Amino acid sequence: MASATERIVVQVTAVQKRAIASTAKRLGLNVSELMRQAAQGFTPSEDEQDMHALIARVNASTNEANDALDDALAFVAESNKRIAALTEGKH
Repeated sequence: MASATERIVVQVTAVQKRAIASTAKRLGLNVSELMRQAAQGFTPSEDEQDMHALIARVNASTNEANDALDDALAFVAESNKRIAALTEGKH
């Protein structure tokens, strides 16, 4: 394994820290190695994957809706200019 040179700070409660340290000791690992192995071995559940896909779709839909609203507002603004130009001489 390559020599670790980067640091990631993870804040935990005092109770969590004791539990992590206890688990590391029981497994014969230092806390850093336990955290590395746990992070690298993490696989989201199917529900979590579905939720992330749904969130991505909602974000994309929101962007599409914002673009459509921007287009509609620009169209209305141009229409208002045309109406104002047509009615300008009628006052």
